[in-house]
Amino acid sequence: MLELMDVSKSYPATPLPVQILRKISFSVAPGEFVAVQGPSGCGKTTLLLTLGGLLAPSSGAVRLDGEDIYALTPGARASWRARRIGIVFQLFHLIPYLSVEENILAPTLATELPNAPERLEALLKQFHLLERRRHVPAALSVGERQRTAMARALLTQPTCLLVDEPTGNLDAENAEIVTTALADYTRQQGIVVMVTHDLIAAARAQRRVMLQQGTIAQMTG
Repeated sequence: MLELMDVSKSYPATPLPVQILRKISFSVAPGEFVAVQGPSGCGKTTLLLTLGGLLAPSSGAVRLDGEDIYALTPGARASWRARRIGIVFQLFHLIPYLSVEENILAPTLATELPNAPERLEALLKQFHLLERRRHVPAALSVGERQRTAMARALLTQPTCLLVDEPTGNLDAENAEIVTTALADYTRQQGIVVMVTHDLIAAARAQRRVMLQQGTIAQMTG
């Protein structure tokens, strides 16, 4: 179970702090696919980074299976993130001088994965990247880069997958590959939290959380 409990995030500013998140509380169960939506600037990406252990809240707690991730030391939290969390950033963040297969295997630098070769081959096949495995990101289409980022996030079979606008720049075919992979992951009891403006992608989720000015304006599903 992934839980947010009264999570707030603000940044110092003059004359008043800038409040990004305001007492956000909700939970996501294994096998659940949640879409987070709302206008630009409402705190969606901040929420995703906070869930992933990358951005400490100003107050409140984030827990996975009862463990408060921000009570961990930075080193322990990094190790926890490598084992338990897969993140797909909006700009992909692929390593430019590594090939597709090397980018997918990058998480093994932070955590041991005895079945990494088998996982690599399965993911290359799943995301239609077998013929691109030796290519660097600059030689890939946007869709291929997105699929590579998805494969990298799934390599370790994490407990929770966090994705930021995964279909925003994709054509219909690539968007379908990505959203189907997310739905398949939840059928294996994974947790998915997806930030999106894409109404078609959001329709694949079991629940939608609507943010407005840093608060939950509506929750459906």
